[in-house]
Amino acid sequence: MSLLSKLEARSAPFWIVAGCAGVVLVGIADVETGREVAFSLFYLIPIVAVTWFAGRRPGLFVSIVAAATWYLAEWLDGQPYTQPAIRYWNAGVRLVFFVVITVLLPALKALEAEKENARVDPLTGAANRRRFFEALQGERDRTQRYHRAFTLAYFDLDGFKVINDRFGHLTGDRLLCAVVAQAQSALRKTDLLARLGGDEFIVLLPETNAESARTIVPKLQAALVTEMQRHAWAVTFSIGTITCLDGLADADELLRRADELMYAMKRQGGNSIGYATVGV
Repeated sequence: MSLLSKLEARSAPFWIVAGCAGVVLVGIADVETGREVAFSLFYLIPIVAVTWFAGRRPGLFVSIVAAATWYLAEWLDGQPYTQPAIRYWNAGVRLVFFVVITVLLPALKALEAEKENARVDPLTGAANRRRFFEALQGERDRTQRYHRAFTLAYFDLDGFKVINDRFGHLTGDRLLCAVVAQAQSALRKTDLLARLGGDEFIVLLPETNAESARTIVPKLQAALVTEMQRHAWAVTFSIGTITCLDGLADADELLRRADELMYAMKRQGGNSIGYATVGV
């Protein structure tokens, strides 16, 4: 589990306590450093953290605590005002500012989540076609600049239609999810697995030459076949592997070459890997 996932798993009470503690620490520092040092940004940090990870209501509560703490820090520091009402006005303005932040931040988070979901296959959690082509374009650019080869491994599930017809689409969906989970655990963190549609997938292997591909791809195939056997699914994998040496071929051409090679393996009986290189 990543650090971000661990933080998101924390309960709302935890974040409220942590946020209030952070606000108090900022208030103490505000009093100790005096009126010449601005601390407005530091009051925002716990508010933003609580709102992002715990939601709007905990964020509003911490916002009230922050505004009250800031008011108290000014009072303890002896901040002079020409009119007593100015102190209350400033406290109210700060509270409104904090509240606006807590109202807008969840909407921003939801927008970011929606943007990310638009690049993910909803069934399996693999990258979708859009995200794959974005990553491929970036890898082509890097290859052209730094002359580091990359590899595409296009694979199809032999016998998947039989599983669908015999056991139903729910089992087929489970199978596809199992393929993605197993592939992601077998691949490197820098690799990208994408579902192009149906039972066709492609893996982008950055900085992977032809020699490395002949090590990585068979390991991936073996891991996938083992997973299928564990579930007693009679499914194997035909893979077309294209190594790009110069990044000059466009994305559609690379995909077409990998697709053709994959189907050539399937016509030969399936459960095999074909290799080719593009560029000089």
